[in-house]
Amino acid sequence: MSASAAVRRGVRRMNGSGRFEGLGGEKMSSAAQDPFYIVKAEIQDSIDKLQSTFHQWKNVASNPGERVHLMKELLTSCESVEWQVDELNKAIAVAARDPAYYNLDETELERRRKWTRDANAQVANVRGAVEAGRQQSNRITPSINDSRQELMRLPNNRPYQAGRSNEYASQDNDGFISSESDRQLLLIKQQDEELDELSASVERIGGIGLTIHEELSGQDKIIHELSLDMDSTSNRLDFVQY
Repeated sequence: MSASAAVRRGVRRMNGSGRFEGLGGEKMSSAAQDPFYIVKAEIQDSIDKLQSTFHQWKNVASNPGERVHLMKELLTSCESVEWQVDELNKAIAVAARDPAYYNLDETELERRRKWTRDANAQVANVRGAVEAGRQQSNRITPSINDSRQELMRLPNNRPYQAGRSNEYASQDNDGFISSESDRQLLLIKQQDEELDELSASVERIGGIGLTIHEELSGQDKIIHELSLDMDSTSNRLDFVQY
């Protein structure tokens, strides 16, 4: 069963044996089917991939093009994970309004809150390091460009050599521009493919989070209606007794 399908079937109540009773009457273990742990596993997978990419980024200092590419990917992934954790926090807040109904206690709620805090801290550490690296790159790039321009300057009293050098420099520049253009096109293609994959992951997680929110809201409505019915019944019984 997919994660989203499991969550769609997540409107459950706890029976006396401590196991979830599904909509169709079947019983399933809470550890395997609790929507929180389904979404948590998805987010943890995203965090693991983020950390792996972060490790790559730290080890490609000698390749500026690849470093910039990984930097953009990391910042995009940070935003995605932060959004996922925020959605999970919203679901925890809904469950905290009536913990007993969801067979939760304060210890379990705090355990879930701690996990989301730790997840946010991991993402914040990655984002901070990447932002610092980007600022450092922005400071270094102008000095490199200045040095390159200085090296390309030629004495004015050697026009012939200057002309020949300019000719060779033009050919070298044409070759550099061509190879650099091909490399940039390849990087753009890779970024498009990775962003498509990331977008699909975000959409899947978003669907799960939305389903959890809708189901919890629906259960709150059922509880409210049941409370009204009980109050009405109690009033009628009081009236009959009198």
